[in-house]
Amino acid sequence: MRWTLAAAAVLALLLAWTIGRNAQRDADSAAIVAQVRQLNQLTTVEYTVERVVGIREPKQPLGEESILLIVRARVQAGVRLDRLKEGDVVKRGDGATIVRLPRPEILEVAIDEKQTKVWDRRVTWWTPWVPFSLDLEKTARQRGLDAAREAALEMGILNQAERNAETSIRTLLELAGVKTVEFVPAGTS
Repeated sequence: MRWTLAAAAVLALLLAWTIGRNAQRDADSAAIVAQVRQLNQLTTVEYTVERVVGIREPKQPLGEESILLIVRARVQAGVRLDRLKEGDVVKRGDGATIVRLPRPEILEVAIDEKQTKVWDRRVTWWTPWVPFSLDLEKTARQRGLDAAREAALEMGILNQAERNAETSIRTLLELAGVKTVEFVPAGTS
């Protein structure tokens, strides 16, 4: 997880203070939402994905250039806490706290430059005067990032991010003294 210990401690203290008060229920929810929004995002899972990208580009008047790139990328997913709205955190009369987290999403996809390598790069032998295209490697890297994002989605990164976010927030709320924490899917009332 990509939180700092200080952010987690501040969140726990703020939640304990706002939930533990005997103030009006709406004020508690609004205060919790306002404080949690300040954390911006909660990265709860990171996958490392490796993909091979091959591109061939025709050259004029004839011939072609090709590149084979091995891309290793880091894909991070989590929850954007700055999207919490009033009413997304509600303290019920029985003491339970209901939390409606925003949908998990991919927060970052980045190439690991140390592990990404050009495996092969060629210009057809009968056109040796054709210089290597600078854009071809850039295009291959972008395709590698797109492929890594798609692979992470297929592997279930968003489901894992949601489960991890719920576990983290449940733990923090329990540390703040909340006995029961229930999560409802985003988009439900």
